[in-house]
Amino acid sequence: MHFLLVLIPLIAIFIIVSCAPKKKEVRKPVPPESFVVHPEWSKSANIYEVNIRQYTPEGTFAAFQQHLPRLKELGVKILWLMPVNPVGEKNRKGTLGSYYAVRDYKAVNPEFGTMDDFKQLVSKAHELGFKIILDWVANHTAWDNPWITEHPEWYTVDSLGKLVSPFDWTDVADLNYENKVLWDEMISALKFWITEADVDGYRCDVAGMVPNEFWERARKELDEMKPVFMLAEAEQPDHHIRAFDMSYAWELHHIYNSIAKGEKNAMDIVKYFAKQDTVFPADAYRMNFITNHDENSWKGTEKTRLRDAVNTMAVLTFTLPGMPLVYSGQESAFNERLKFFEKDTIDWKDYRLEPFYSKLFALKHAYQPLWNGSWGGRLERIPTSADSLVFAFIREKEGDRIFVLTNLTGKVQESKLKGDTFAGRYKEWFTEEEATYEKGAIVRLKPWEYKVYILK
Repeated sequence: MHFLLVLIPLIAIFIIVSCAPKKKEVRKPVPPESFVVHPEWSKSANIYEVNIRQYTPEGTFAAFQQHLPRLKELGVKILWLMPVNPVGEKNRKGTLGSYYAVRDYKAVNPEFGTMDDFKQLVSKAHELGFKIILDWVANHTAWDNPWITEHPEWYTVDSLGKLVSPFDWTDVADLNYENKVLWDEMISALKFWITEADVDGYRCDVAGMVPNEFWERARKELDEMKPVFMLAEAEQPDHHIRAFDMSYAWELHHIYNSIAKGEKNAMDIVKYFAKQDTVFPADAYRMNFITNHDENSWKGTEKTRLRDAVNTMAVLTFTLPGMPLVYSGQESAFNERLKFFEKDTIDWKDYRLEPFYSKLFALKHAYQPLWNGSWGGRLERIPTSADSLVFAFIREKEGDRIFVLTNLTGKVQESKLKGDTFAGRYKEWFTEEEATYEKGAIVRLKPWEYKVYILK
C-alpha cells in the first residue's frame, strides 16, 4: 500500500513531463561544401582593378604597362582588367560606349591597342609576378555583335519575338542560356584568351544572371587548361560550390557606407560575419572593397560616401576575412567620379596614399592570419564596454596574431576591453610603436582612429 502511494504520484509526474511540449532544438545552419580548388598563388593575394580607358592620357595597354613596376612595388598581386573587347556602336551610350557592350569576344578594343599589345602586357605582368584576370560579359552582347544576325536564337525575346535588353541597359541585348549551343561558343571564347594570351582567370559580370550550371562547366573545362581564378560579380553561396573562388562582399560594403553616415554601427559588422559563417562555404573567398568602377561612377567616390572614415574602412577591408580590392586611382586619393561612357583620365597627382596602401598590401601578404579562405585565421571579436562604437578583434594562425582596434565614430571613444584573448606584447604596424595589453585594458581612440598590432 505504501509502495502504491509512492508509485502513483511518480507515474503522474512522468505522464505530465512526457506530455509537456518539448523545447525545439535550434540547429545552426550548415553551410554548403565547396569543391573549388583555389590556385596556390591566391592564398595571400590581393586584387587591383584596372580601368585601361581612364588610367592614362593615352588610355592604351602600352601606356598602362609603364605602371607595372610601380604597382609591383605597391604590392599588388592580381590585376583585374575591365573588359578589353571591342565596344558596340549600335545603340551606344555616350561617345565611347560601355566596356560591357561586347561586339566581339575574341578581339581587343582598338581604342586600347592591338592583340600583340595586349599579349605583351600580359607577358610583362607575368614576368613581374602579377596574375591577370579579364572582365567577362557573358549575360549580354552589343547590338552589333555578329551573333545578333548569325544566331538570333541565342538571344532572349519578348512576346512579339523581339530581342530585349536586361533592365535599362539599352545598349546591349540579353543572351538566352536555355540554348546550350550558346554555352559551347561562350566557353570557346573563354578558352581563347587562355590559349592566345595566357590569362589567369576571369571576373564575371552579373554572374547571377547566367545559370550556375554554365559557370560550373566553364570552370571545369578552364581548369583542365591551367588553374584559373574566378571572381563572380554576385553574392550567391552556391557559386562557390564548383564554379567561383570569390564573390563580392556587397553587404559589408553597404554596412561601411551606413556606419560612416551614422546609420549603422560596429555590431552590424559582427552580425554580418555571424551570418556569413552559416551561409557561405568555409573556404569561400569574399571580395572586400570601399570602391570599384560601379561605385565610383554611379554612387560617388569613397571620400564622398565614407568621408573621414575612408582610411578606417580601408583598414577593415584588409584585416577582416576576405580579399581586399583597390580600384584605379584609390591609392592617389582620387576624389572624382569617372565618366563611364567618355574619356575621363584619372588625375594621379602625388599618389599620396601609396605609402598607406603599400603597408596594407605588405601586411596582408606577410601574416597568415590575414590570408584568404581557410588559409587565414578566423575572426574573433573582442567585446568592449562600447561594443556599438569600438570594433576590436583578433585573427590568429600558426603562432601569428593580428590585433585590430577601430573607432567607428567621429568622436573620441574610451572603452574597456573584455576577456583576455588579446593580452600580449605588440608592435603597431603603421607607427611601429610598442604596446602591452593586459586583461581589463582601457583604450582611448580618436575619431575614426585605427590601430593594427602584430604580436611580438
